Amino acid sequence: PPKYSMTYISTITRTIPIFLIILYTNPFTDALKSPIACFGTPPPQRLRQLLESEMDGSRLDTKPILLPCCYDGLSARLVARGGFEATFMTGFGVSGVNGYPDTQLISYDEMKRAAHYVSEGLSSAAMEYNQQPIPCIADGDTGYGNALNVKRTVFGYGKAGMAGIMIEDQVAPKRCGHVAGKSVIGLDEAVMRVKAACDARDEYEQLYGEGSGPLILARTDSLKTDGFEHAIQRCLAFREVGCDMTFLEAPQTREQMEEYCDRVSGPKLANMLEFGNTPILPPEELKKIGYTMAAYPLTLLSASIKAMQESLDLIKSGKPTDDMILSFSETKDVVGFTQYGKEEGRYSVD
Repeated sequence: PPKYSMTYISTITRTIPIFLIILYTNPFTDALKSPIACFGTPPPQRLRQLLESEMDGSRLDTKPILLPCCYDGLSARLVARGGFEATFMTGFGVSGVNGYPDTQLISYDEMKRAAHYVSEGLSSAAMEYNQQPIPCIADGDTGYGNALNVKRTVFGYGKAGMAGIMIEDQVAPKRCGHVAGKSVIGLDEAVMRVKAACDARDEYEQLYGEGSGPLILARTDSLKTDGFEHAIQRCLAFREVGCDMTFLEAPQTREQMEEYCDRVSGPKLANMLEFGNTPILPPEELKKIGYTMAAYPLTLLSASIKAMQESLDLIKSGKPTDDMILSFSETKDVVGFTQYGKEEGRYSVD
């Protein structure tokens, strides 16, 4: 490129400070004084702040952070409109609404696409209530390949707007943690898988700024295959390589849940799968035990399946469905017509 003259450089160096003074004192650009007010807090940073407030006791709630699990834009909107602080994109749910069991028949690209829809659903709900979108942790399964695939998955979910990503130690193709037939990779490989995810988080922040890297939730399914003590050792090893949160899948007793919380540091996730292998405890009890978050992975999916089956039975028998459904106006509001109409009106031409 051509060299700039000293006159040009001198003019620029005099002009920039004046421009910045005008910009900073202009009432129309007051938002620029605060990166949070102007650009919003990155989803991972919002999640980190929420977790820290729960861990240090400044979050004044008798319950842990409740995570009703979503799987598409509509379910994400419902969770956000329900007043919850965060959510979790469930792989079981994404698989289910696409007509598959949770046996990793859904690919990385399909999961990333679902994450985009979830992110858009959370954003649209946030705009309706004039607030920032609630953070979402997304199921990253096994990372869809080797350590480098794991890193690509972390980057992809980050770009999709996810606040965190769960990486687990099952052998691919993985399956739901509460069904038969699952197996796990060796301890060393599992630790390297989590380390790769943590490295990707840090590298993402180097590229896109502090607080932008998706937080890492490291999950182990080894309790079923190798026993409780081995599962604890895996969680401890995951923490040593830098994961932000841990998830010991499918403890079978309250005592196991308590010991896990006592021995493993950092934020911890309880998985409240109705009719699964883990005792379903009230949220207040989970918090007393030491859990930071409580996920409800299939409640929304299962409830919707039940409602659809009952509605189909009514239709088949020729009976009215009025008691099973919302009014048309309510349905339109839930899916976003109310907000759409307001936005459309802003740009109408008389």
